[in-house]
Amino acid sequence: MNNEKHTSTGAAIDINSKVPAFTQLPFLLSREEVLIQLDADGENGLPEAESLKRLEHFGRNELDGGGAVSPWKVLLKQMANAMIIVLVLAMALSYGVRDWVEAGVITAVIIINIVIGFFQEYRAEQTMESLRSMSAPTAAVLRRGQFQRIPNAQAVPGDIVELLVGDVVPADVRLVETMNFQADEMLLTGESLPVLKEAEEIYDTPDIPLADRLNMAFASSTVVKGRARGVITATGFHTEVGKIAQQIRGGTRKPNRSLSRKQNKLQPIRGIFWRTVDVIGAILGLTVGTPLQRKLSKLAFGLLGCAILLAIIVFGVNKFELSHEVVIYAIALGIAIIPESLVAVLTITMAIGMKTMAKRKVIVRKLDALEALGGVDSICSDKTGTLTQGKMITRRVWIPTSGYMSVEDYGSAADPTVGRVVWAGEPQAHANQLQLPTGNDEKSDPFDRKALPADILTFLQSISMCNIANVRYNDTEGIWQATGEPTEIALQVFAHRFESSRRRWLEKGWKQLLEFPFDSECKRMSVVFQEPDTMALHVFSKGAVERMIENCTHFGFGEATRLITSHDKDVIHAEVEQLARQGLRVLAIAHRRLPGPVEKWEAQERAEVEQKLTFLGLAAIYDPPRAETAGAVSECKLAGITVHMLTGDHPATATAIAKEVGIVPTVLTPEQEKVLVMTAPQFDALSDEEIDQLPALPLVIARCAPQTKVRMIHALHRRGKYCAMTGDGVNDSPSLKQADIGIAMGLNGSDVAKAAADIVLTDDNFASIVSAIKEGRRMFDNIQKFIIHLLLGNVGEVLLLVIGLAFRDQQDLSVLLINTITGFPAFSLGLEKAQSNIMRRRPSRAMFTWEVIVDLVLYGFFMGVLGLATFVIVVYGVGGGQLGQNCNAEHSPECDYITWLLSFVAWELKHLRRSIFNLETNSRPWSFFADMWQNKLLFFTVVMAALSVFPIVMINGLNTNVFKQQRISWEWSLPIAGLAIFISLIEIWKLLKRRLRLFEDDAVEQEMNLVP
Repeated sequence: MNNEKHTSTGAAIDINSKVPAFTQLPFLLSREEVLIQLDADGENGLPEAESLKRLEHFGRNELDGGGAVSPWKVLLKQMANAMIIVLVLAMALSYGVRDWVEAGVITAVIIINIVIGFFQEYRAEQTMESLRSMSAPTAAVLRRGQFQRIPNAQAVPGDIVELLVGDVVPADVRLVETMNFQADEMLLTGESLPVLKEAEEIYDTPDIPLADRLNMAFASSTVVKGRARGVITATGFHTEVGKIAQQIRGGTRKPNRSLSRKQNKLQPIRGIFWRTVDVIGAILGLTVGTPLQRKLSKLAFGLLGCAILLAIIVFGVNKFELSHEVVIYAIALGIAIIPESLVAVLTITMAIGMKTMAKRKVIVRKLDALEALGGVDSICSDKTGTLTQGKMITRRVWIPTSGYMSVEDYGSAADPTVGRVVWAGEPQAHANQLQLPTGNDEKSDPFDRKALPADILTFLQSISMCNIANVRYNDTEGIWQATGEPTEIALQVFAHRFESSRRRWLEKGWKQLLEFPFDSECKRMSVVFQEPDTMALHVFSKGAVERMIENCTHFGFGEATRLITSHDKDVIHAEVEQLARQGLRVLAIAHRRLPGPVEKWEAQERAEVEQKLTFLGLAAIYDPPRAETAGAVSECKLAGITVHMLTGDHPATATAIAKEVGIVPTVLTPEQEKVLVMTAPQFDALSDEEIDQLPALPLVIARCAPQTKVRMIHALHRRGKYCAMTGDGVNDSPSLKQADIGIAMGLNGSDVAKAAADIVLTDDNFASIVSAIKEGRRMFDNIQKFIIHLLLGNVGEVLLLVIGLAFRDQQDLSVLLINTITGFPAFSLGLEKAQSNIMRRRPSRAMFTWEVIVDLVLYGFFMGVLGLATFVIVVYGVGGGQLGQNCNAEHSPECDYITWLLSFVAWELKHLRRSIFNLETNSRPWSFFADMWQNKLLFFTVVMAALSVFPIVMINGLNTNVFKQQRISWEWSLPIAGLAIFISLIEIWKLLKRRLRLFEDDAVEQEMNLVP
């Protein structure tokens, strides 16, 4: 088509609309009508100039799902942090009284925190941009009469696209040509089976569900069989996937936020008020974020209130005579209670944790999500592709004349060289264990294939010939690869194990004459092949057992072949039931010899060909769990985390997989199974009150719909659970958004799911979640440690300064030194390795536990009392009670006070309960130096902080002008003795905690029955 024609018709390209303007929805129009209304040329495609014009008009074909943010938004988020606001106020006061050194330190802390937080979060967003491109990176479009690959984002309405097996549909497409074309639309509709598409279909009602629009292919669906051509009708947010993304992006509004007058005339005023409260709360971090974020925000403003109160107390003691000395003292007392290093240490610690998780195949989209993951106590997981490989395998085969063949020790679903096939069952005509090929060369023949029994060989030939999947070894990459529908891949791989692949038979001269593709009505697929030597015609057929048996007239093989009887059918059904209870999908395999020449059958209906079949056996197909899944689920149980499987599969299949990976016990009583295993209709039929009255929430929900997953999340929240949701499809996105932590799959996940998630697994491995949880718990523990370290210094400082008020205008205390050296050991505490029992205790979201609070107050009290004792000894014991005068304005010998306590207490905080001299349960007694050396950064920061005292005190000018210190001599003995006493007091307190079992964590109970 040319531009002139496009301009003259103008039927679908409205310059005022961002979507093509069809006279009816595309699936209601014929192929020709869609092409005409889109002004598209089905033979040559769009000209380059026209495609660029449409790209500018309709926009890029991409979804962001609300995930990407601009650098300015990231920067604003960093600057609006609650602790930053507190520090800005303190900085302003310091500049106001011209205390340049103190103001400079706080300014540097603010800048460093904002810069580090900005770059870390912005880099995370850039990483996500690269992940989003994994959904559908390129599209094969028709340009100048030839198909060429272009970036998916550049595809426009009117482009003619070619869709082949393995392609991801780049946009919504009206099909114009199909050849046995099937698409996997599970990401969009939740339907687990591929959908057979027909370009000729035309509908007369717009109410057709998405899953039934057979003349359309939708963005993000995957081609699993055949090929097709079509014309793009919608791109970006105007696709069906995009509409879901917009719903997620919009979110839901809280109650009382409406500005409508319909409910109440005062509602607009009320709505504006609450929206203002929401904005202020979000900026200050009081109403948004993870539990730790909200608690630190509340802590910050609580400390700000305390600082203001203490400043008023200082002014009151001095009768509000606001001299320069009094103002400085008030600021010192106020700043003493604010841990200005807290935000910087927290941000750096979490940034390092984020990088650590990236190395473990976990991308953290938000800097604080990793910390929140450590508090998760429930995981709601999809099955296909998350707990399982999403790749089917033929696990068992039953042949009436030979018995069972089972595949054991299998590996990749596409690799026929890993695993072994063994015989079991009755009759045992072949009791020996068959040996598999050992090489990757398909032409290798390590055993005599002619020695295989004829019934087995015919069965293998049937499953490989009635099959269009392709399995091959990639010499370049050194791996086995497969394309096609997962069920057919599974059958083809099984045939490959015996060197009986489709390609082998074709190389021997077998010729395909007819094909009857799988049909949802008859639930069968059949092919007709011609044998090379005898020119005989063979029908190979597979399909649903019930439909296949209807067309089978014979049973057995060779001389044992006989007319099928009702008893034979009962035997078949019994075998099917046995396999189904194992969670396997069962297909029947049949064969027939056609009499006469092929011309006799070419004009026949498929029903004539697919009759008088001989039943050959059953193929039981299995979607195997990942090798790591069972171990990951087991570790979750030990860590007090409950795993729920929410899947669209059949209840029997879901239950079998759940038992195999350990989600539910292998043996369930009827009462237990009634509660722990439900279908979505059963669960949805319950009211919220009935769900809350259940003794335990179900561990397995089968036939699960998106709204069922959301209800499950809400039910967990009502029970006080902090839950994570894993998923990969568009249908998982609403629950990913509703969950406390959304975890998406990076390899097979949709763009929308990734954008809705907080964390993305780049290897789609459920076991990676365990690594993320362990890292989250490690960070949670370490954050507790450095919070204690930072705040206990503030407790000690405030204690000293408040007592110093009793001396009025004779303040000889300085907080600047402690504020300067505090951050470095605290930061090193954030790098402590995980404790040995970290995954053997229940998750905790309480940052300020009673143990943390008592330790904080007690250690701070010890520090303050020892500091005060040092002050009393120097002033009253040696100085004769002569107090420093105006020591904040000019230096004075009596203003010397220094302590190493805050540096060395970092070593004590490596473990809140165990002795510093025996930190590991399996370590040698008194292995102090080995334990300290494990965290080399902490070791050096403590040593350097202790050594920094000497130049601060001994260098002239620096000591008196900056840090308000004076040279000392015999006074060095005081901090040394104080340090020994301080460590002894902490060790005694830890010993009491262990002996009296104070604040001891409850061990995780092994619940084998009902898990709440």
